[in-house]
Amino acid sequence: GGGGGGGVNSYARSSSDAKTDETVYCVSLSSSEEDKEIRKKQVRPLFRHFRRIDACLQPREAFRGSDEIFCRVYTPDHSYVTIRSRLSCRVGEILALVREKLQYSEDQPTQPGNLLLVAVTSAGEKTAFRPSDEAVFTTLGVNTHLFACEPSELESLLPLPEEIHWSPGDSKLHDMSAEEVATQLVVFDWELFSCVHEVEFVCYVFHGEQARWRPLNLELVLQRCSEVQHWVATEILQCQSLPKRVQLLRKFIKIAALCKQQQDLLSFLAVVLGLDNPAVSRLRLTWEGLPGKFRKQFQQFESIADPSRNHKSYRDLMGSLRPPLIPFTPLLLKGETDRHTHTHYTHIAEMVRSIRRYRSSQLALDTEPSPSHLQTKAYIRQLQVIDNQNLLFEMSCKMEPKDM
Repeated sequence: GGGGGGGVNSYARSSSDAKTDETVYCVSLSSSEEDKEIRKKQVRPLFRHFRRIDACLQPREAFRGSDEIFCRVYTPDHSYVTIRSRLSCRVGEILALVREKLQYSEDQPTQPGNLLLVAVTSAGEKTAFRPSDEAVFTTLGVNTHLFACEPSELESLLPLPEEIHWSPGDSKLHDMSAEEVATQLVVFDWELFSCVHEVEFVCYVFHGEQARWRPLNLELVLQRCSEVQHWVATEILQCQSLPKRVQLLRKFIKIAALCKQQQDLLSFLAVVLGLDNPAVSRLRLTWEGLPGKFRKQFQQFESIADPSRNHKSYRDLMGSLRPPLIPFTPLLLKGETDRHTHTHYTHIAEMVRSIRRYRSSQLALDTEPSPSHLQTKAYIRQLQVIDNQNLLFEMSCKMEPKDM
């Protein structure tokens, strides 16, 4: 439990847990006409945690460690304080802000003692941070929350109730066209990818999670890959009606095809991997309802995701595309973090050249926005997902038990 560095580092970038953080959300400050500098210093939304629709629809800008955000920090009884913090803030400073808030809280009968800052995932996994850790916000999972507690309370911390329970319901996706959803995925992915400075890629490769200077924007792109995968699984597993579930499956395959066509390999592969989630791939009745044409198309997509021969199918596809294009970022970094040899440096130089080439021209989509495009845009930029694999599997087994 208690906060060795290794735990934090392995947590920060595991493939399924490196996702966006529910705890950080936007509170736009009232805009002042006095001068533009004040506007520049507005607290900006970190990722998808927007509480105002207009903030969520703004184009993304690159984050810097000095940017300020508002963040909820929970206590063991699930009450919370909201603090204002820099993105690069040290854990010790975050805890000082929390302690100050708790001292003035009517609900806190005793003075807070020695506090720990702990990340609690939706599956109940806990990671305690060290006071010297910096910029922890961008390392958190989409449904991971920050808790402040005394060391004796660490073991008793539980995820928020809304992370453990789910309610079946009709997806908003049924009312959206695959074309519009794909377009909004591509636009958002391009904004996110464009925010990542090439230095962040180099920094991540050399230092990984140990980097003193965190590659904030790159971490958010990596989280987005995971978020989209879980979104696909969540939407299908919340849909109780078999015919509607088959429709969703068709829609996701169509969305993947459109993302591939628009050269967004990030969302293309994230959707394919989401459909390959064991909780989705075991839904025999759902897959049997899929027309042969779609099944064949999906098999072709799976072959592109096939990791054999060092992801040859994916690399061949990337080599055949002209810029602008959005790579599947985890594969761009794969294998670059192990070695420090002459060949390794050559690989890194090649990676930087590739990134420059992918972005050497601007992405331009010739689509006519429909009247509902703002709703679709808002939906895509704040996906609601279940990232607890055990819960997804439980949902899957209830929906189509093994003996069906």
